[in-house]
Parts: sequence; structure tokens; C-alpha cells
Amino acid sequence: MASSVDSSTPREKPQSPLIAKGELKVTETPASDTSKAPNTVNKSTRDVQPASITVITPTLVSENANLTAQPTVNAAAPTTQPTTDTHDDSVNPQDFQGEVQTTNDLPTVETIRKIETYTVLDCDGKSRTFKSLYAGHNSARRVLIIFIRHFFCGNCQEYLRTLSASITPDALLQLPISTFIAVVGCGAPELINSYIQETDCPFPVYADPTRRLYTELGMVRTLAPGSRPAYLQGKSLAHTVVSGVVQGLKQVKSGLVMKMGDQRQVGGEFLFEPATLTLDTPVLTPQSETDKKLEPGNEDGRLDHYESQHVEEKRVTWCHRMKTTRDHAELPELMEVLGLSGSGAPIKDKKRWEKALKIRKGTGLSMASQMSRMSLEAMDNGSIKA
Repeated sequence: MASSVDSSTPREKPQSPLIAKGELKVTETPASDTSKAPNTVNKSTRDVQPASITVITPTLVSENANLTAQPTVNAAAPTTQPTTDTHDDSVNPQDFQGEVQTTNDLPTVETIRKIETYTVLDCDGKSRTFKSLYAGHNSARRVLIIFIRHFFCGNCQEYLRTLSASITPDALLQLPISTFIAVVGCGAPELINSYIQETDCPFPVYADPTRRLYTELGMVRTLAPGSRPAYLQGKSLAHTVVSGVVQGLKQVKSGLVMKMGDQRQVGGEFLFEPATLTLDTPVLTPQSETDKKLEPGNEDGRLDHYESQHVEEKRVTWCHRMKTTRDHAELPELMEVLGLSGSGAPIKDKKRWEKALKIRKGTGLSMASQMSRMSLEAMDNGSIKA
């Protein structure tokens, strides 16, 4: 049989299909033999990105058609709002302009209790509970935990260099209440030692490769650089980026070049203080030798049964979450929150330094004001005795 198409049916004038980059080649197949129809999709469509696939209407565009005419493709209208998926990007979308939308709301008590058993890793890869960083055996009553980005981030490294020059362990020891700082990154723990060498950071550094702490504490993901902060000491974005690339190349032989952590993840600062907000040090009844039992896991930061029942409860009294990759809280604000005198060493850029002195990014009220009154009372008592 020559053809299954009825000759009485008027045939449409053949259209010249538009064969361009990323387009589909549309051909007709007999209705009576659709099961044996060859694959008519042009091979060039294999290179089409998933995000550019659209629905084509029955109207075909001829070769001579004006490409600027009314389109026949039902494409979604462009939008400035980012889209999210059900995985990591549910925290924050991948692509956007400017600062991300986040808040500095203090974490709830329920959130703190949920994450206190999460683990972080030290430079040797040993795990310890997150709570052990701010509460428990040999822990200071006040602990500022700084969440940085990946371990090759030049911006965060410059931040720690600036911070370490003004906020030293000796300066913290002068405060009336024991205060300390810990740093958490989102890369592999094998990079901690090299990170400390790069930054000369005098405080302990830990790793949270899973980024669970970042997620639960409301920290977001972005690549937006934002405006240059004062703590960068005048260093440009290009300088910090090149610095990170060089550090990555040094880790090629070790196999750690791709284990620096999520490049989109940004961090923040969280101050843990006694939940009672009292200056008096709690006095615990010593555990009798007869009742004392050694519990396994004390060396890795886990609390034994006795200590877990008598540890001082802590909560976050002040916090700040980064909105860009260069949005750590400025040094004057940190010193104010910690109760340290002064504002840190000023930088050459007077305009940025004046801005850093005025602007406060974080939210909350720390025990710094109480500590100031405590110091003044101690000075008055000393002058009276003299």
C-alpha cells in the first residue's frame, strides 16, 4: 500500500523547521505506525541544560521568521526571586543578588538542647559534643563561638588575624568572669592545623563537615561578597580570593584540596553565657569518693553522669548571622559584647573604621554591662580600703 493517508484530506504546506542551537527538530510520523517511529530528537539537544528546557507550542517558526517577533515558546517569566530545592539549598538559594534574608533572632532553648549533642571534630579527628565547647569540665562561663566559612576563605582568615591581634587570651583573663573563644569551620578536620598556621589564631579550632550546626542555628548560604568591612584592613576581594586559591594548591598532594568545606556556607558569632545571667559562680557540692565513678568518653568532651547533672546551663545571649561572605561582626562590637575596654587597633581607612565604631550588627544583651558595674565596684572598694 503506497500510503495510509487519505488523498482526500488536504495536506498542510510543509514548514521549514528551525534548526538552531538547543532546538528540537520536529518531524511527522504516520499515525498508523507510531510504534516504529524513529527517534527524531536532534543530537544537539543532549547538550541542552535542564534549566533551559521549555514547552514548544504547535506553531512552528520558519527559517525566515523574525526572531524578535512574538515568541511561540511558553517560557517562564524571569523572576528576581531565587528558587530552592529540598536539600542544602533549602537553607538559602544558590543564585541571588545582594544580601540574603536572615535574622539575628536568638536561638531558642529547644534549639540549644537539640544541638548540644551534635559532634564537632578537633585537628586529630577526634569527636566531642558541641556542648563541651561552652559548658562542662574546664569550660569558661562565657564562650564566644565564631562560625567561619570554608578553611580556604581568605576573608575569614583575615578576620581571625585582626581579631587575634586585639582580643588575646591574656586580655580575656583580665575579665571578672571567665571568658573564652572557640572557632568552628565547615571543612575537613585535617585542614585545621594549616588553618591555625595561616591565621596565627590562639584559640581552638574545630570542624563541622556536616554543617548541621550551621543549619540548626539559622546560618545561610551565599556567594555575595557585600561591602568591604573594616576588619579586612584594606585588602581587596581579589587579594583574599587569590590567597585562598594558593592555599588550595598547596593541598593538592595531600588530597585535601576539595575538602575545605562548602564555599557557599557563611557563618556568624554566638555568645553563650549562664542562663541565670548571674555573676556569682555556682558552688557545687563535691562528689564523694565513694560515689565517684569514672565514665567512658570524658577525654572526648562528653560529660559523665555526675557532671551532666550539675553543669551550669548556658544560653545564647547575643548573636549575629552573616548575610554575605564578608559580613562578620566588626571588632569594636565584639569587644563591647565581651566587656573588653577599647575598640581594637584602628585601620588606615578612617571612613570604614568610623562605620565599624557606630554600626552594630548583632542582637541581644550580654553580661558585659553587669561586668562593668562589677569592675567599678571593685575599684571603689579598693579605693575605700586604701
